[in-house]
Amino acid sequence: MSDPSESLAVSLFSELFMADQLARNRLTKVLPKGMELSQFSVLNHLARTGEERTPAQLAQAFHVTRGAMTNTLGKLEWAGHIHIRPDWDDARRKLVSISPAGLRARDVAINAISPLIADVVNDIGAEEVKAALPVLRALRQRLGEEV
Repeated sequence: MSDPSESLAVSLFSELFMADQLARNRLTKVLPKGMELSQFSVLNHLARTGEERTPAQLAQAFHVTRGAMTNTLGKLEWAGHIHIRPDWDDARRKLVSISPAGLRARDVAINAISPLIADVVNDIGAEEVKAALPVLRALRQRLGEEV
């Protein structure tokens, strides 16, 4: 007979993977035309932190390769949503910041996804969501630990 904790773990991760896929699909459909979820995520991160980041720091924050982040940053720079400048202290590095146009694009995206997110939270119930957050946060932190 199988271990009950293994069955619980499989159920947990199955639900997480399916919820992630469904959330990504729904959010992608309501984002402004031409904006990818990865681009919104970077803009939102830069807007929330209010600080410049290196491409390597961004790649690490999103757990993606440097190449994937470089691709996302290239699209954002082309759209005028970010500024990439040399690090004056270390010419080998670059620093990324959000532009005023990027802040506006992020705000438009937030306004587009907020009703969807609010509806989901309202349907589930605020107390249920609050109760789930510590478990999800602990799971994220545990999975984020280096092995």
